[in-house]
Amino acid sequence: MTHATASGSPAISIRDRLIVALDVASADDARRAIAELSGSVGAFKIGLQLFAAAGPSLVREVCEGGHRIFLDLKFHDIPNTVAKAGVEAAKLGVWMFTVHAAGASEMMIRTAETVAEACDRGGFDRPKVIAVTVLTSSDANALRETGIVEGVEGQVARLAKVAANSGLDGVVASPRECELIRSAVEKRDFLIVTPGVRPISATSDDQKRISTPAAALRTGADHLVIGRPIMDAADRSNAVEKIVREIENELR
Repeated sequence: MTHATASGSPAISIRDRLIVALDVASADDARRAIAELSGSVGAFKIGLQLFAAAGPSLVREVCEGGHRIFLDLKFHDIPNTVAKAGVEAAKLGVWMFTVHAAGASEMMIRTAETVAEACDRGGFDRPKVIAVTVLTSSDANALRETGIVEGVEGQVARLAKVAANSGLDGVVASPRECELIRSAVEKRDFLIVTPGVRPISATSDDQKRISTPAAALRTGADHLVIGRPIMDAADRSNAVEKIVREIENELR
């Protein structure tokens, strides 16, 4: 079954929209998960834990093995530093990587332009650059602690527009803000990648702004990041198949 989102992106299969979060402690743990799930999902996410444990060599290895990698390190620094880090991520062969939208427009513009120029010169594929808006573990109280008083929705909409105007390919946001982003951003091919997605049978863990996979797709998400409901399952491949069936049944 295929599904086209509100972004107008081409219809692709449900499983190709799934990104499995490899939130594990070692390269061997990651390799086992990839072997179990190869061909069952669209991509794998490597975040801070695994990158700190295994480094860029694992990222390169997995990319060279033909797998799409979403490198989620949330770069946030001065523009020059983030732009250079983005180029190194591109050289590893990643499909997509994240920066923090809170780094503001100069940082995002510099990164998008520098990465595109480096890829053109080097003859390698340009990764998608997407911006993290508000972490799904945050709520209005957490934002107030950092001096942001307008609430989650206002902050997400503001940062999504800044990211789009800075030339980025999309944002990471809670599924609860997908419709808001679609209304705020005019670019129809603007990607929304949603963590905080849990199958109906799963617990919410430390995520506060969560949704089911089908609901996230219905409201405009392009890609769903799912970690523990798959990674903690006794049979990970079967867990993916259950999620795919759940989505297909809800979207009929």
